Amino acid sequence: MAALKLGDPAPEFSLPGTDGGKYSLSDYRGQPVAVVFSCVHCPYVIAWEDRLNDVARDYAGRAALVAVNPNSGYLGDLPEDMRQRADEKGFVFPFLYDETQETASTYGAARTPEVFVFDADHRLVYHGAPDSDHNDPEGADPYLRPALDAALAGSVPTVQQTPPVGCTVKWR
Repeated sequence: MAALKLGDPAPEFSLPGTDGGKYSLSDYRGQPVAVVFSCVHCPYVIAWEDRLNDVARDYAGRAALVAVNPNSGYLGDLPEDMRQRADEKGFVFPFLYDETQETASTYGAARTPEVFVFDADHRLVYHGAPDSDHNDPEGADPYLRPALDAALAGSVPTVQQTPPVGCTVKWR
């Protein structure tokens, strides 16, 4: 499982969402997109999920954010758990289930949350954590927002890579 490198094209996916819809990368043709590997149970995800929802809300119509749960069959991360979390938190982004773990494997995802930001041509411009501190929203250095801003401007983010921080993907 090789991780994507900066400049690599985003691998296509077609996954079911908690809202009953089916989502694919091609749904976001011509706009930047953040693919965030996520889940329900991980304390790091829980710490960051309100910030991710804020980003999705703030960039709506200009850039997309989708969350992908790669923890196939893992207790607490089942589709019903995902639906409940999405409803409780009022997610404004699609929360997708990667039951086969093929999408996570193709992207080289190893953690939840793990962020991959692609420009309008769907080339990787940022990979890593959402920001510098899951515990301190006010004091954290942002990574996701500046990456989306750069992608929208057609430029390269100042910070292009950070270590992903979070729980490991629960592989079968």
